[in-house]
Amino acid sequence: MLKGLRAFRGIASFLRTTSCRSSWCLLSPATYSSERLLRRAFGLLTMSGSKPNVVFVLGPPGSGKGTQCQKIVEKFGYKHLSAGELLREEQRTPGSAYGEEIATHIKNGTIVPVAITCSLLDRAMKKDGTNKFLIDGFPRNKDNLDGWNDAMSDKVHLQFVLFLECPEQTCVERCLKRGQQGSGRTDDNMESLRKRFRTYTEDTLPIIQYYEKMDLVKKADTSNNDPDEVFKGVAKHFDCL
Repeated sequence: MLKGLRAFRGIASFLRTTSCRSSWCLLSPATYSSERLLRRAFGLLTMSGSKPNVVFVLGPPGSGKGTQCQKIVEKFGYKHLSAGELLREEQRTPGSAYGEEIATHIKNGTIVPVAITCSLLDRAMKKDGTNKFLIDGFPRNKDNLDGWNDAMSDKVHLQFVLFLECPEQTCVERCLKRGQQGSGRTDDNMESLRKRFRTYTEDTLPIIQYYEKMDLVKKADTSNNDPDEVFKGVAKHFDCL
């Protein structure tokens, strides 16, 4: 084992000076010591087969995350985990210790504490037993990112971040229409949407930019209201895996 570790020291040195495309490099390479990179590299080579694959799906409210995730599930066999839906489900669970707190954040358009979200995601992945997951609507801010890196980054293999791009006006129209059609969501109204877009712009976009610096972001234009046409641009990112 020691000989193997010494053999990988060169890899660690190389990774510190190379653009990192691998999913286990979740923090800027400059923040890692050689030893820490070494442990990550060695862990990936020896344990990657046991780690579930994860794709984060991010985009503004109404960009079609749920719709496109369903199509990815049907064609590529991933399990869809919506951070928002897990939180809403937990909110509705009788006797939940988090229900009231989650309800307050959803109503105010603010972000639920990462410890709660990571706990629900971890529980859902363990319960399902699948090895390929789409996680949409997470991480949404730096606190989410830090919490994920601390609690989950060593447990999964992050393949990439799918960023669904769509103009704000189009997204707002979709959300309002969804609310009028009885979506059952308490945040599909203009007041909540303003807060959600402010949160997205201030908190989530920097996370996408963070992953872009590591070449982990793959983009798809979802402004077309035909989901099948949109999916052509989404599917190409999975076809090459």
